[in-house]
Amino acid sequence: MSKLITIEIVNERLEAKGFGEKQREDENLAKKSVLDYYGVELTGHYDSNADFSVYEESTVDGYSVWIATHDTNQISICEDVHYYDSDLGDALAEAIRFSNGDVDFPETFYVENEDAHYVDEAIEQLFVYLSEKIEVEVVDELINEGYEEKE
Repeated sequence: MSKLITIEIVNERLEAKGFGEKQREDENLAKKSVLDYYGVELTGHYDSNADFSVYEESTVDGYSVWIATHDTNQISICEDVHYYDSDLGDALAEAIRFSNGDVDFPETFYVENEDAHYVDEAIEQLFVYLSEKIEVEVVDELINEGYEEKE
């Protein structure tokens, strides 16, 4: 009798890697898994040496704009300045996804408001992406171990 790949077995392996049901249901665990995977540390304390920064600025006439940049000394109006904070989730997710840190030497990302909706949006977007990617890897591992997929 062959061993079948079940949702339970896949989830057990996903949880061991940080991307299972347990992490999906706990946003703090999901955030830790995503940030550890990419080697990123978020901080709400300003750091002029941060690898990426997201913060609010005011225009001369009193409007708010948001900056999302790798270099606070050379801000590009076209690429780094956002009129709406709803765009920041994608910018932050992209910066995290293409970071070069690791768990032992993480990149530091300064996020002025760590509780902002765009932080949660970026983490959720990356968690879904990673859990789907890692699920494919887990199924491949199980097949290599002699498990079979259900017909």
